Amino acid sequence: MVFSNNFFILSFLPLFFLAYYLAPNKHRNLIALLASLFFYAWGAPKFIFVLLLSLLIDFYLVKQINETQGKASKRALSITVILNIGLLVYFKYANFFIENTNAMLHSFGAKPVDWTTVALPIGISFITFHKLTYAIDAYRRVHKPLDKFGDYVLYIIMFPHQIAGPIVRFNEIADQIENRDSAYTIDNRLDGMFRFVKGLSKKVLIANPLGNAADAVFALQITDMTTPTAWLGIIAYTFQIYFDFSGYSDMAIGLAKMMGFTFPENFNLPYISKNITEFWRRWHITLGRFMKDYLYIPLGGNKVSKSRLLLNLWIVFLISGMWHGASWTFVVWGAYHGLLLIIDRLFFIKLTDKLFSPLKIIITFFLVMIGWIFFRAADVNFAFQFIHKLFSVSNTAKVQPLFELRFWTMLIAASTISFYPMLNLSLKNMEQKWEKLFLITKGSVLLLLLIICISDINSSGFNPFIYFRF
Repeated sequence: MVFSNNFFILSFLPLFFLAYYLAPNKHRNLIALLASLFFYAWGAPKFIFVLLLSLLIDFYLVKQINETQGKASKRALSITVILNIGLLVYFKYANFFIENTNAMLHSFGAKPVDWTTVALPIGISFITFHKLTYAIDAYRRVHKPLDKFGDYVLYIIMFPHQIAGPIVRFNEIADQIENRDSAYTIDNRLDGMFRFVKGLSKKVLIANPLGNAADAVFALQITDMTTPTAWLGIIAYTFQIYFDFSGYSDMAIGLAKMMGFTFPENFNLPYISKNITEFWRRWHITLGRFMKDYLYIPLGGNKVSKSRLLLNLWIVFLISGMWHGASWTFVVWGAYHGLLLIIDRLFFIKLTDKLFSPLKIIITFFLVMIGWIFFRAADVNFAFQFIHKLFSVSNTAKVQPLFELRFWTMLIAASTISFYPMLNLSLKNMEQKWEKLFLITKGSVLLLLLIICISDINSSGFNPFIYFRF
Protein backbone atom coordinates (compact mmCIF):
# COMPACT_ATOMS: atom_id res chain seq x y z
CA MET A 1 0.00 0.00 0.00
CA VAL A 2 1.32 3.44 -0.93
CA PHE A 3 0.09 6.94 -0.15
CA SER A 4 -0.61 7.75 -3.81
CA ASN A 5 -3.23 5.01 -4.03
CA ASN A 6 -6.98 5.53 -4.05
CA PHE A 7 -7.56 2.64 -1.64
CA PHE A 8 -5.28 4.39 0.84
CA ILE A 9 -6.80 7.85 0.26
CA LEU A 10 -10.46 6.91 -0.01
CA SER A 11 -10.73 3.85 2.24
CA PHE A 12 -7.82 3.39 4.65
CA LEU A 13 -7.39 7.02 5.72
CA PRO A 14 -11.09 7.89 6.27
CA LEU A 15 -11.68 4.72 8.31
CA PHE A 16 -8.49 5.19 10.30
CA PHE A 17 -9.10 8.83 11.18
CA LEU A 18 -12.75 8.21 11.95
CA ALA A 19 -11.75 5.59 14.54
CA TYR A 20 -8.77 7.68 15.69
CA TYR A 21 -10.71 10.89 16.28
CA LEU A 22 -13.68 9.19 17.97
CA ALA A 23 -11.55 7.10 20.31
CA PRO A 24 -10.57 8.32 23.78
CA ASN A 25 -7.03 9.68 23.95
CA LYS A 26 -5.76 6.64 25.88
CA HIS A 27 -6.75 4.29 23.02
CA ARG A 28 -5.31 6.30 20.09
CA ASN A 29 -1.89 4.68 20.27
CA LEU A 30 -3.55 1.27 19.99
CA ILE A 31 -5.57 2.34 16.94
CA ALA A 32 -2.46 3.82 15.32
CA LEU A 33 -0.55 0.61 16.09
CA LEU A 34 -3.22 -1.67 14.59
CA ALA A 35 -3.45 0.54 11.50
CA SER A 36 0.35 0.47 11.10
CA LEU A 37 0.45 -3.33 11.43
CA PHE A 38 -2.30 -3.63 8.82
CA PHE A 39 -0.45 -1.17 6.56
CA TYR A 40 2.76 -3.23 6.75
CA ALA A 41 1.04 -6.61 6.45
CA TRP A 42 -0.79 -5.38 3.35
CA GLY A 43 2.53 -5.07 1.51
CA ALA A 44 4.60 -7.76 3.25
CA PRO A 45 2.39 -10.31 5.05
CA LYS A 46 5.18 -12.94 5.13
CA PHE A 47 7.56 -10.66 7.01
CA ILE A 48 5.26 -9.18 9.65
CA PHE A 49 5.99 -12.01 12.11
CA VAL A 50 9.76 -11.81 11.53
CA LEU A 51 9.53 -8.07 12.15
CA LEU A 52 7.51 -8.47 15.36
CA LEU A 53 9.90 -11.12 16.69
CA SER A 54 12.92 -8.88 16.06
CA LEU A 55 11.10 -5.97 17.71
CA LEU A 56 10.32 -8.07 20.78
CA ILE A 57 13.98 -9.07 21.13
CA ASP A 58 15.10 -5.47 20.64
CA PHE A 59 12.59 -4.17 23.20
CA TYR A 60 13.99 -6.33 26.00
CA LEU A 61 17.62 -5.84 24.96
CA VAL A 62 17.14 -2.07 25.13
CA LYS A 63 15.52 -2.44 28.55
CA GLN A 64 18.69 -4.24 29.62
CA ILE A 65 20.81 -1.46 28.11
CA ASN A 66 18.91 1.08 30.17
CA GLU A 67 18.88 -0.92 33.42
CA THR A 68 22.57 -1.85 33.41
CA GLN A 69 25.84 0.02 33.06
CA GLY A 70 29.36 -0.55 31.84
CA LYS A 71 30.15 -3.81 30.05
CA ALA A 72 26.68 -5.30 30.51
CA SER A 73 25.02 -2.30 28.85
CA LYS A 74 27.60 -2.25 26.06
CA ARG A 75 27.14 -6.00 25.50
CA ALA A 76 23.37 -5.63 25.11
CA LEU A 77 23.88 -2.72 22.69
CA SER A 78 26.36 -4.78 20.64
CA ILE A 79 23.87 -7.65 20.40
CA THR A 80 21.01 -5.45 19.18
CA VAL A 81 23.25 -3.60 16.69
CA ILE A 82 24.67 -6.88 15.30
CA LEU A 83 21.18 -8.39 15.13
CA ASN A 84 19.70 -5.48 13.20
CA ILE A 85 22.66 -4.89 10.89
CA GLY A 86 22.79 -8.66 10.31
CA LEU A 87 19.14 -8.78 9.26
CA LEU A 88 19.63 -5.77 6.97
CA VAL A 89 22.74 -7.27 5.36
CA TYR A 90 21.06 -10.64 4.85
CA PHE A 91 17.82 -9.39 3.33
CA LYS A 92 19.30 -6.50 1.35
CA TYR A 93 22.77 -7.68 0.30
CA ALA A 94 22.81 -11.49 0.27
CA ASN A 95 21.65 -11.65 -3.36
CA PHE A 96 24.22 -9.01 -4.37
CA PHE A 97 27.04 -10.91 -2.64
CA ILE A 98 26.10 -14.26 -4.22
CA GLU A 99 25.68 -12.73 -7.69
CA ASN A 100 29.15 -11.17 -7.54
CA THR A 101 30.65 -14.34 -6.08
CA ASN A 102 29.15 -16.40 -8.91
CA ALA A 103 30.41 -13.91 -11.49
CA MET A 104 33.92 -14.27 -10.08
CA LEU A 105 33.63 -18.09 -9.97
CA HIS A 106 32.38 -18.09 -13.57
CA SER A 107 35.42 -16.08 -14.68
CA PHE A 108 37.63 -18.83 -13.22
CA GLY A 109 35.53 -21.60 -14.76
CA ALA A 110 34.28 -22.79 -11.36
CA LYS A 111 30.79 -24.00 -10.50
CA PRO A 112 28.44 -21.23 -9.27
CA VAL A 113 26.90 -21.28 -5.79
CA ASP A 114 23.30 -22.51 -5.70
CA TRP A 115 21.11 -19.87 -4.09
CA THR A 116 17.44 -19.13 -3.54
CA THR A 117 16.79 -15.43 -4.10
CA VAL A 118 16.01 -13.56 -0.88
CA ALA A 119 12.95 -11.29 -1.02
CA LEU A 120 13.51 -7.75 0.26
CA PRO A 121 11.06 -6.73 3.03
CA ILE A 122 9.54 -3.31 2.39
CA GLY A 123 11.01 -0.43 4.35
CA ILE A 124 13.71 -2.56 5.98
CA SER A 125 16.36 0.17 5.72
CA PHE A 126 14.26 2.83 7.42
CA ILE A 127 12.96 0.37 10.03
CA THR A 128 16.55 -0.67 10.84
CA PHE A 129 17.63 2.97 11.25
CA HIS A 130 14.77 3.63 13.67
CA LYS A 131 15.63 0.53 15.70
CA LEU A 132 19.28 1.60 15.89
CA THR A 133 18.47 5.14 17.02
CA TYR A 134 16.26 3.72 19.77
CA ALA A 135 19.00 1.44 21.08
CA ILE A 136 21.89 3.89 20.73
CA ASP A 137 19.97 6.77 22.29
CA ALA A 138 19.10 4.52 25.23
CA TYR A 139 22.78 3.58 25.62
CA ARG A 140 23.81 7.24 25.47
CA ARG A 141 21.12 8.07 28.06
CA VAL A 142 19.54 10.57 25.66
CA HIS A 143 16.05 9.43 26.62
CA LYS A 144 14.56 6.68 28.76
CA PRO A 145 13.16 3.76 26.68
CA LEU A 146 9.41 3.28 26.39
CA ASP A 147 7.68 1.19 29.04
CA LYS A 148 5.11 -0.47 26.76
CA PHE A 149 6.03 -2.88 23.95
CA GLY A 150 3.08 -1.60 21.90
CA ASP A 151 4.38 1.98 22.07
CA TYR A 152 7.80 0.78 20.91
CA VAL A 153 6.30 -1.07 17.94
CA LEU A 154 4.28 2.05 17.09
CA TYR A 155 7.45 4.17 17.07
CA ILE A 156 9.26 1.76 14.76
CA ILE A 157 6.50 1.01 12.23
CA MET A 158 4.16 4.01 12.45
CA PHE A 159 2.69 3.97 8.96
CA PRO A 160 3.47 7.59 7.94
CA HIS A 161 7.26 7.02 8.09
CA GLN A 162 7.25 3.24 7.70
CA ILE A 163 8.31 2.90 4.07
CA ALA A 164 10.54 5.87 3.24
CA GLY A 165 11.05 8.01 6.32
CA PRO A 166 11.79 10.66 7.33
CA ILE A 167 14.10 9.08 9.91
CA VAL A 168 12.56 10.16 13.22
CA ARG A 169 14.93 9.87 16.17
CA PHE A 170 13.45 8.33 19.27
CA ASN A 171 14.21 11.32 21.52
CA GLU A 172 12.34 13.59 19.07
CA ILE A 173 9.09 11.69 19.38
CA ALA A 174 9.20 9.73 22.64
CA ASP A 175 7.27 12.28 24.69
CA GLN A 176 4.71 12.68 21.90
CA ILE A 177 3.99 8.95 21.92
CA GLU A 178 3.18 9.06 25.62
CA ASN A 179 1.38 12.45 25.56
CA ARG A 180 0.09 14.25 22.45
CA ASP A 181 -2.57 16.51 23.99
CA SER A 182 -0.58 19.70 23.41
CA ALA A 183 -0.08 18.99 19.68
CA TYR A 184 -3.48 17.46 19.00
CA THR A 185 -5.28 20.60 17.82
CA ILE A 186 -7.64 21.57 15.01
CA ASP A 187 -4.96 23.84 13.51
CA ASN A 188 -2.45 20.97 13.40
CA ARG A 189 -5.00 18.67 11.77
CA LEU A 190 -5.74 21.25 9.07
CA ASP A 191 -2.04 22.01 8.54
CA GLY A 192 -1.40 18.29 8.30
CA MET A 193 -4.15 17.85 5.73
CA PHE A 194 -2.78 20.71 3.63
CA ARG A 195 0.73 19.24 3.84
CA PHE A 196 -0.52 15.78 2.78
CA VAL A 197 -2.31 17.14 -0.29
CA LYS A 198 0.73 19.22 -1.20
CA GLY A 199 2.92 16.09 -1.11
CA LEU A 200 0.35 14.04 -3.02
CA SER A 201 0.26 16.70 -5.75
CA LYS A 202 4.06 16.70 -5.98
CA LYS A 203 4.05 12.95 -6.48
CA VAL A 204 1.04 12.44 -8.75
CA LEU A 205 0.97 15.62 -10.83
CA ILE A 206 4.71 16.34 -11.21
CA ALA A 207 6.89 13.33 -10.34
CA ASN A 208 4.84 10.70 -12.17
CA PRO A 209 4.72 12.31 -15.65
CA LEU A 210 8.39 13.26 -15.40
CA GLY A 211 9.13 9.71 -14.26
CA ASN A 212 7.31 8.25 -17.25
CA ALA A 213 9.50 10.32 -19.56
CA ALA A 214 12.68 9.36 -17.69
CA ASP A 215 11.71 5.68 -17.81
CA ALA A 216 11.16 5.91 -21.59
CA VAL A 217 14.62 7.41 -22.10
CA PHE A 218 16.49 5.04 -19.78
CA ALA A 219 14.73 2.06 -21.41
CA LEU A 220 16.42 2.92 -24.73
CA GLN A 221 19.69 1.46 -25.92
CA ILE A 222 22.47 4.06 -25.89
CA THR A 223 22.68 3.85 -29.67
CA ASP A 224 18.95 4.56 -29.93
CA MET A 225 19.00 7.93 -28.16
CA THR A 226 20.20 11.34 -29.26
CA THR A 227 22.15 13.73 -27.06
CA PRO A 228 19.11 16.04 -26.55
CA THR A 229 17.00 13.00 -25.58
CA ALA A 230 19.62 11.89 -23.04
CA TRP A 231 19.67 15.39 -21.51
CA LEU A 232 15.87 15.47 -21.28
CA GLY A 233 15.90 12.02 -19.67
CA ILE A 234 18.31 12.90 -16.87
CA ILE A 235 16.77 16.34 -16.29
CA ALA A 236 13.36 14.65 -15.97
CA TYR A 237 14.75 12.10 -13.52
CA THR A 238 16.53 14.81 -11.50
CA PHE A 239 13.22 16.56 -10.87
CA GLN A 240 11.30 13.30 -10.56
CA ILE A 241 13.37 11.97 -7.67
CA TYR A 242 13.11 15.29 -5.81
CA PHE A 243 9.34 15.67 -6.19
CA ASP A 244 8.78 11.95 -5.62
CA PHE A 245 10.81 11.72 -2.40
CA SER A 246 10.00 15.18 -1.00
CA GLY A 247 6.35 14.49 -1.87
CA TYR A 248 6.45 11.33 0.24
CA SER A 249 8.09 13.26 3.09
CA ASP A 250 5.42 15.96 2.88
CA MET A 251 2.69 13.33 3.06
CA ALA A 252 4.37 11.56 5.98
CA ILE A 253 4.83 14.82 7.91
CA GLY A 254 1.23 15.83 7.14
CA LEU A 255 -0.24 12.49 8.23
CA ALA A 256 1.81 12.58 11.44
CA LYS A 257 0.60 16.10 12.19
CA MET A 258 -3.01 15.00 11.72
CA MET A 259 -2.29 12.28 14.30
CA GLY A 260 -0.70 14.69 16.77
CA PHE A 261 2.97 13.95 16.01
CA THR A 262 5.68 16.30 14.77
CA PHE A 263 8.16 14.76 12.33
CA PRO A 264 11.42 16.52 11.36
CA GLU A 265 11.71 18.18 7.97
CA ASN A 266 13.50 16.13 5.33
CA PHE A 267 14.06 18.59 2.47
CA ASN A 268 14.87 22.28 2.21
CA LEU A 269 14.96 23.34 -1.44
CA PRO A 270 18.10 21.30 -2.27
CA TYR A 271 18.43 22.41 -5.89
CA ILE A 272 19.29 26.00 -4.90
CA SER A 273 22.44 24.75 -3.13
CA LYS A 274 25.67 26.56 -4.03
CA ASN A 275 27.91 23.52 -3.42
CA ILE A 276 27.61 19.80 -2.68
CA THR A 277 28.20 20.34 1.04
CA GLU A 278 25.16 22.62 1.16
CA PHE A 279 23.19 20.18 -0.99
CA TRP A 280 23.62 17.49 1.67
CA ARG A 281 22.38 19.89 4.33
CA ARG A 282 19.21 20.33 2.30
CA TRP A 283 18.65 16.86 0.77
CA HIS A 284 17.33 13.93 2.88
CA ILE A 285 18.18 15.92 5.98
CA THR A 286 17.30 13.16 8.44
CA LEU A 287 19.62 10.66 6.74
CA GLY A 288 22.44 13.20 6.81
CA ARG A 289 21.91 13.78 10.54
CA PHE A 290 21.81 10.02 11.16
CA MET A 291 25.05 9.44 9.27
CA LYS A 292 26.74 12.32 11.06
CA ASP A 293 25.73 11.39 14.62
CA TYR A 294 25.82 7.60 14.40
CA LEU A 295 28.69 7.03 11.95
CA TYR A 296 30.81 10.12 11.18
CA ILE A 297 31.25 11.30 14.78
CA PRO A 298 32.00 7.76 16.12
CA LEU A 299 34.70 7.53 13.42
CA GLY A 300 36.30 10.63 14.92
CA GLY A 301 34.30 13.46 13.37
CA ASN A 302 36.31 16.67 13.12
CA LYS A 303 38.63 15.71 15.99
CA VAL A 304 41.12 13.88 13.76
CA SER A 305 43.82 14.81 11.27
CA LYS A 306 42.70 16.42 8.03
CA SER A 307 43.57 13.37 5.95
CA ARG A 308 41.67 11.07 8.34
CA LEU A 309 38.71 13.50 8.36
CA LEU A 310 38.51 13.41 4.58
CA LEU A 311 38.79 9.61 4.57
CA ASN A 312 36.00 9.35 7.17
CA LEU A 313 33.82 11.65 5.06
CA TRP A 314 34.36 9.46 2.01
CA ILE A 315 33.67 6.26 4.01
CA VAL A 316 30.40 7.70 5.32
CA PHE A 317 29.15 8.48 1.82
CA LEU A 318 30.37 5.18 0.45
CA ILE A 319 28.28 3.45 3.13
CA SER A 320 25.40 5.81 2.35
CA GLY A 321 25.56 4.73 -1.28
CA MET A 322 25.56 1.06 -0.31
CA TRP A 323 22.62 1.70 2.05
CA HIS A 324 20.57 3.00 -0.86
CA GLY A 325 20.76 -0.26 -2.76
CA ALA A 326 22.62 -3.52 -3.38
CA SER A 327 24.16 -2.52 -6.69
CA TRP A 328 27.51 -1.20 -7.88
CA THR A 329 25.70 1.86 -9.28
CA PHE A 330 24.83 2.95 -5.73
CA VAL A 331 28.37 2.28 -4.55
CA VAL A 332 29.72 4.53 -7.33
CA TRP A 333 27.06 7.16 -6.56
CA GLY A 334 28.09 7.23 -2.89
CA ALA A 335 31.80 7.34 -3.75
CA TYR A 336 31.12 10.14 -6.26
CA HIS A 337 29.38 12.33 -3.67
CA GLY A 338 32.03 11.53 -1.08
CA LEU A 339 34.71 12.66 -3.54
CA LEU A 340 32.82 15.88 -4.30
CA LEU A 341 32.55 16.64 -0.58
CA ILE A 342 36.30 16.11 -0.19
CA ILE A 343 36.93 18.48 -3.11
CA ASP A 344 34.61 21.01 -1.45
CA ARG A 345 36.64 20.84 1.75
CA LEU A 346 40.00 21.02 -0.01
CA PHE A 347 39.45 23.95 -2.37
CA PHE A 348 36.18 24.14 -4.33
CA ILE A 349 34.14 26.25 -1.88
CA LYS A 350 36.96 28.79 -1.55
CA LEU A 351 37.59 28.72 -5.31
CA THR A 352 33.96 29.54 -6.14
CA ASP A 353 33.37 31.91 -3.22
CA LYS A 354 33.31 35.07 -5.34
CA LEU A 355 31.32 33.60 -8.22
CA PHE A 356 27.81 34.89 -9.01
CA SER A 357 25.38 32.87 -6.84
CA PRO A 358 23.19 31.62 -9.76
CA LEU A 359 26.33 30.31 -11.46
CA LYS A 360 27.29 28.36 -8.32
CA ILE A 361 23.76 26.92 -8.19
CA ILE A 362 23.98 25.86 -11.85
CA ILE A 363 27.36 24.15 -11.27
CA THR A 364 26.05 22.29 -8.21
CA PHE A 365 22.84 21.29 -9.98
CA PHE A 366 24.90 19.91 -12.87
CA LEU A 367 27.13 17.87 -10.52
CA VAL A 368 24.09 16.48 -8.69
CA MET A 369 22.43 15.61 -11.99
CA ILE A 370 25.48 13.65 -13.18
CA GLY A 371 25.36 11.71 -9.92
CA TRP A 372 21.70 10.83 -10.46
CA ILE A 373 22.69 8.97 -13.63
CA PHE A 374 24.36 6.29 -11.48
CA PHE A 375 21.35 6.28 -9.16
CA ARG A 376 18.97 5.60 -12.07
CA ALA A 377 21.05 3.44 -14.43
CA ALA A 378 20.65 -0.34 -14.49
CA ASP A 379 24.42 -0.86 -14.30
CA VAL A 380 27.68 1.09 -14.13
CA ASN A 381 28.57 0.45 -17.76
CA PHE A 382 25.26 1.95 -18.96
CA ALA A 383 25.79 4.94 -16.66
CA PHE A 384 29.19 5.78 -18.17
CA GLN A 385 27.83 5.27 -21.68
CA PHE A 386 24.96 7.60 -20.84
CA ILE A 387 27.37 10.28 -19.60
CA HIS A 388 29.36 9.91 -22.81
CA LYS A 389 26.15 10.32 -24.80
CA LEU A 390 25.41 13.62 -23.01
CA PHE A 391 28.59 15.12 -24.46
CA SER A 392 28.84 13.26 -27.78
CA VAL A 393 26.57 15.64 -29.76
CA SER A 394 24.57 12.87 -31.41
CA ASN A 395 21.35 14.00 -33.08
CA THR A 396 20.38 10.92 -35.08
CA ALA A 397 18.91 7.72 -33.64
CA LYS A 398 16.50 4.97 -34.61
CA VAL A 399 13.97 5.36 -31.80
CA GLN A 400 12.88 8.47 -29.94
CA PRO A 401 10.29 8.76 -27.15
CA LEU A 402 7.46 11.23 -27.62
CA PHE A 403 7.52 14.04 -25.07
CA GLU A 404 3.92 15.15 -24.67
CA LEU A 405 2.55 18.53 -23.62
CA ARG A 406 2.01 17.38 -20.04
CA PHE A 407 5.71 16.52 -19.74
CA TRP A 408 6.79 20.00 -20.85
CA THR A 409 4.21 21.65 -18.56
CA MET A 410 5.34 19.68 -15.52
CA LEU A 411 9.01 20.22 -16.38
CA ILE A 412 8.40 23.98 -16.32
CA ALA A 413 6.40 23.66 -13.09
CA ALA A 414 9.15 21.57 -11.45
CA SER A 415 11.85 24.02 -12.48
CA THR A 416 9.84 26.99 -11.22
CA ILE A 417 9.07 25.39 -7.84
CA SER A 418 12.66 24.21 -7.39
CA PHE A 419 14.37 27.51 -8.24
CA TYR A 420 11.90 30.29 -7.41
CA PRO A 421 13.52 30.94 -3.98
CA MET A 422 16.50 32.37 -5.92
CA LEU A 423 14.26 35.38 -6.63
CA ASN A 424 13.90 36.10 -2.88
CA LEU A 425 10.15 36.57 -3.20
CA SER A 426 8.09 36.46 -0.01
CA LEU A 427 4.33 36.32 0.48
CA LYS A 428 4.45 36.27 4.29
CA ASN A 429 3.45 39.92 4.71
CA MET A 430 0.52 39.58 2.31
CA GLU A 431 -0.50 36.31 3.95
CA GLN A 432 -0.59 37.93 7.39
CA LYS A 433 -2.55 40.91 6.07
CA TRP A 434 -5.12 38.80 4.24
CA GLU A 435 -5.05 35.76 6.52
CA LYS A 436 -8.68 34.65 6.05
CA LEU A 437 -8.58 35.15 2.28
CA PHE A 438 -5.33 33.18 2.04
CA LEU A 439 -6.79 30.36 4.15
CA ILE A 440 -9.92 30.11 1.98
CA THR A 441 -7.88 30.28 -1.24
CA LYS A 442 -5.38 27.72 0.05
CA GLY A 443 -8.14 25.34 1.10
CA SER A 444 -9.95 25.69 -2.23
CA VAL A 445 -6.78 25.12 -4.26
CA LEU A 446 -5.80 22.07 -2.21
CA LEU A 447 -9.29 20.59 -2.48
CA LEU A 448 -9.12 21.04 -6.25
CA LEU A 449 -5.66 19.45 -6.31
CA LEU A 450 -6.92 16.49 -4.26
CA ILE A 451 -9.78 15.89 -6.73
CA ILE A 452 -7.38 16.13 -9.69
CA CYS A 453 -4.92 13.74 -8.01
CA ILE A 454 -7.62 11.15 -7.32
CA SER A 455 -8.82 11.38 -10.92
CA ASP A 456 -5.26 11.06 -12.20
CA ILE A 457 -4.58 8.01 -10.02
CA ASN A 458 -7.74 6.37 -11.38
CA SER A 459 -6.68 6.91 -14.97
CA SER A 460 -2.99 5.99 -14.65
CA GLY A 461 -1.08 2.85 -13.80
CA PHE A 462 0.64 1.93 -10.55
CA ASN A 463 3.67 4.12 -9.92
CA PRO A 464 5.32 3.47 -6.54
CA PHE A 465 7.66 5.87 -4.79
CA ILE A 466 11.32 5.63 -5.82
CA TYR A 467 12.43 5.13 -2.20
CA PHE A 468 9.82 2.38 -1.73
CA ARG A 469 12.51 -0.19 -2.61
CA PHE A 470 14.96 1.01 0.03
